[in-house]
Amino acid sequence: NGKVNINTAGAEELQSLTGIGPGKAWKIIEYRNTYGPFLSPEDLLNVSGIGEKTFEKIKDRITVN
Repeated sequence: NGKVNINTAGAEELQSLTGIGPGKAWKIIEYRNTYGPFLSPEDLLNVSGIGEKTFEKIKDRITVN
C-alpha cells in the first residue's frame, strides 16, 4: 500500500516521510520503545517535535497496522 508503518519502520524508512529528518525519526523510535506501539496515526502528535503541520503532510502516508 506504500504506507510507512510507524510502529515497525526503522529510522531510514521514517525519514522518507516529508518533514521527518534523523532527529525526529529517532524521537519516534524512542517514543515507541518507551510507550509501546502507536494505536492510531494521531498518536504521532504525542512525539516531541511533531506538530500539526508535519502530521498534516504525512498522515496519508502512515499506518499503524
